[in-house]
Amino acid sequence: MSDKEMGGRGLGVRDSGRAGYARAETLEREPRPATPRDHHPASADPPQAPRRPQLLTAHADTRIDDWFWLRDRENPAVREYLEAENAWTEARMAPTAGLQEQLYREMLDRIQETDLSVPERIDGWWYFARTEEGKQYPIHCRRRDLLEGREEIILDQNELAGGSPYFRLGGLRPSPDHRLLAYAVDLSGDERYELFVKDLETGKLLPERIAPVTYGLEWSADGRVLFYVTTDDAQRPFRLHRHELGASVETDRVVFEEPDGRFIVSLEKTRSRRFILAYANSHSCSEVRVIEADRPFDPPRLLAPREPNVEYAVEHHGERFLIVTNDGGAVNFKLMEAPLTTASKQDWVTLIAHREAVKLDSVDAFRDHLAIFEREAATPHVRIRDMATGEEHRIAFDEEVYTVEPARNPEFDTGTLRLIYTSQVTPVSVIDYDMTTRTPTLMKRQPVLGGYDPSRYRTERAFATAEDGTRIPLSIVYRLPMVRDGGRAMLLQAYGSYGVNFDPTFSSNAISLLDRGIVLAIAHIRGGEEMGRRWYEDGKLLKKRNTFTDFIAAAEYVIDAGWTSRDRLVINGGSAGGLLMGAVTNLRPDLFAAVIAEVPFVDVLTTMLDETIPLTMIEYEEWGNPQEKAYYEYIRSYSPYDNVVPQPYPPMLVTTGLNDPRVAYWEPAKWVAKLRATKTDSNPILLKTNMGAGHSGASGRYDYLREVAFKYAFILEVLGK
Repeated sequence: MSDKEMGGRGLGVRDSGRAGYARAETLEREPRPATPRDHHPASADPPQAPRRPQLLTAHADTRIDDWFWLRDRENPAVREYLEAENAWTEARMAPTAGLQEQLYREMLDRIQETDLSVPERIDGWWYFARTEEGKQYPIHCRRRDLLEGREEIILDQNELAGGSPYFRLGGLRPSPDHRLLAYAVDLSGDERYELFVKDLETGKLLPERIAPVTYGLEWSADGRVLFYVTTDDAQRPFRLHRHELGASVETDRVVFEEPDGRFIVSLEKTRSRRFILAYANSHSCSEVRVIEADRPFDPPRLLAPREPNVEYAVEHHGERFLIVTNDGGAVNFKLMEAPLTTASKQDWVTLIAHREAVKLDSVDAFRDHLAIFEREAATPHVRIRDMATGEEHRIAFDEEVYTVEPARNPEFDTGTLRLIYTSQVTPVSVIDYDMTTRTPTLMKRQPVLGGYDPSRYRTERAFATAEDGTRIPLSIVYRLPMVRDGGRAMLLQAYGSYGVNFDPTFSSNAISLLDRGIVLAIAHIRGGEEMGRRWYEDGKLLKKRNTFTDFIAAAEYVIDAGWTSRDRLVINGGSAGGLLMGAVTNLRPDLFAAVIAEVPFVDVLTTMLDETIPLTMIEYEEWGNPQEKAYYEYIRSYSPYDNVVPQPYPPMLVTTGLNDPRVAYWEPAKWVAKLRATKTDSNPILLKTNMGAGHSGASGRYDYLREVAFKYAFILEVLGK
């Protein structure tokens, strides 16, 4: 059972991903539909979205938005335009059909289609997921005895998906006695889930049908009560509910409601299973309420009231809470402990002090050990502390550039820490680490079929220098031999927002690019937390432009250092990373051979001015509130849509999903329309809209490979490979 589907956990303060939602707008007049000429010949002109000027005024500044009408998803002309764009993109890419099929087959042939996850022990049951050749989704199973017990299928995602073109599992929670299974499904990609409860003894569904719900689902200790979260009209998770099995949903009690539009509500259970934690988080502030799992009808108890710019996250161990927090100016966070009765920070005592050079990401508490996940100089590390003696050691890993993170680790009474390890040359590996003997055991390394030999490839760390002198780390992988004479092509990627780390990981799909001589690189630009919390703070709000200039510095470095050349450098980013793509392309279109912007957040100013759009208010602490003039002017200075100017632009592939609740489809659609109408060159700009999915694109593993093959074919066509 995967972390994503079972629901990951671990003590740490983390930020969420970006906004936007496809909301229908009622317009006074219907715009004329797009009138594409002929979508079959690749030489045909692209669709032209009609102009319908809309005046947008704030702070005595008026902008003219010619494509504002594309926000109205109920308007038939909007769908016609998106479908016309899809038809033109398909025609434009038709000459690569054979290459796409070749790439798809290459990637598929590296995958062990019939496979099994490493089983996970919970209360004497062994849970796991397996895949079968030809089936899009995992099948979730369990056994009583790992070696000889009968396999019991608890949930087959393929059966649940049925004929739906999209399917996503939003949660999977066995009840404490393992008789019931609660799960939630999304059949459209809009992240509005329906909650079900299955009797695992009979295989029948209980009468419970709760919709719409969002992420977050936990059981009471006796398995008679379910806690779940719902959203407001702006799709902000804001209410925690309590449901008694067998009772009408209409009688469900609202346990907690968050009125402040900057905060979202989330839910998790401590590893000890003694407490259910209800979080109210903004991008710079936290507040936690505690529910005893065996007293589900008691009102939640506030652990410590929220304070501006103070974040904290909670874990339980024995008769104390463990608290990761930045309170008291601990920018890179520190670890505190507090008695279970605490209701104030005055009771908190320091266990791990703040360190300027090391960011404390999270801790996982077990009966006898504490696993400490931290980050230093762009590299993640794991320390183990013996709870009885206080003795510590850091786990050693062989590679210089790698990623390591905790698996779900659901058991509290264990001496084994399960880790997920990978690098750009090492496939995803499941490692069980004995915290007492300090012995790692490789449980599984994801198979890569077709004779993959990691010795043919090399990964290394490099540094670019930003315009203010800051050193920007890069993670680079390439196939040997490598001569840095500028002759290689490169795909350079980055994200740079929300404090999210873009860590180097293995992709068997990427071998199709590496084996064609393409170098892959990640720029760890400011806005993430690879270099600590200040790295994030120096790439947000009124310092956001650092994110863009860092990326440009990274691009200039890889060219100057001979890794690639301007006519061979392709860049790629998604969501807030798509904003990055738009901003740097406006600033330096001459620097890139091609741009891929996936679900890009490019209409930043208009979206952040509209509080009816999901997550807008939540993200004031990331981008700033443009109702304030200083933030308005700053966002206006870099918002990709607002800064398209008459100049040559490189070839571009732009993707979106019609049901995307995080970055509305209209943002990339408007951006493409404006680019086409404004730019001074004849380079193609392709818009590809998944008409039945959301932010993450295709949900099935084979459909996903088709999307990757399309993207790779675009790269190879642009590069002439």
